[in-house]
Amino acid sequence: MRLIYLLAFLPLPAMADVATAVDNHILPATEQFASSAHALAETAATDCTPEALRPAYQSSFDAWMGLSHLGFGPLEEDGRALTIEFWPDPRGLVARTVRSLVSDSDPVVDDATEFTEVSIAGRGLMALEQMLYDADLRALAGEDYACRYTRALAVDLAALGDAIAQDWQSHAQLMLSAGEPDNSRYLSDKEPTQVLYTALLSSLEFDADQRLGRPMGSFDKPRPKLAEAWRSDRPLRNIQLSLAALRDLATTMSDHPIPVTDAAFATALETTEKLDDPRLSGVEDPQHRLKVEILQQQIRAIRTAAEAEIGGELGLTAGFNSKDGD
Repeated sequence: MRLIYLLAFLPLPAMADVATAVDNHILPATEQFASSAHALAETAATDCTPEALRPAYQSSFDAWMGLSHLGFGPLEEDGRALTIEFWPDPRGLVARTVRSLVSDSDPVVDDATEFTEVSIAGRGLMALEQMLYDADLRALAGEDYACRYTRALAVDLAALGDAIAQDWQSHAQLMLSAGEPDNSRYLSDKEPTQVLYTALLSSLEFDADQRLGRPMGSFDKPRPKLAEAWRSDRPLRNIQLSLAALRDLATTMSDHPIPVTDAAFATALETTEKLDDPRLSGVEDPQHRLKVEILQQQIRAIRTAAEAEIGGELGLTAGFNSKDGD
């Protein structure tokens, strides 16, 4: 009896709160993206001019930043994540594919089913950015074809949003029933935790190495036009929204306080607010570049904190993620 009494006052081992992460983080993110993509499609059906579509486009991209880090399960299926956002794009495939469709006035844009067979570089948010923010490309297309193409892109994104939201309802149940005899996707109750943890760490690495690293290039050769969605002034905003989403994931998946990780997130987010450089074009200026390098270091510090405070408590290590190798 004395042993049982003493055990009752010992701290319980940390556990991942997968149910809270699913209910409060993942499912709301899928619903928000589906809703915003539908709003984009509805706007395009009424008025497909860039001036009318840009606010809805920005809202859809905002919603995507709340979801894009969950690159497993329904987003991994059929290459959906890359279809929604084909980036990084080191070979300029989006520009070439979009220009090819425009130059040929390809009628594939008039059939929603056939449009799903178009190269993923010609679909999604990055292709739509070209049509909404590149005046020369739009002039080449002509208003009629530009309108038809932008509508096709918006309808396609809405369909992808619906499919992801619907499939996540089923995938959520798989995560919550991990380890049960009829669950062939998650064979142990630890696997969903591992997947979420890997998504967290991989996405932090993606923010530092890709979203910041690509436009930074080297000191002698910065490359600001390799920044994510620079035409639509989104590079810095995407980092801010990504960090906010990852902070929420870290909080919801942990059933114990994570003060060091939370403080590291707060520091990096505060730095982004002070940058005042939407396109990260300041990487060409040595003094401003230093501020971007500091932000990159701060994001890497978040990962270090999470490895100790979340991974260490839960006995986890980072696994493979679909972002690896980009």
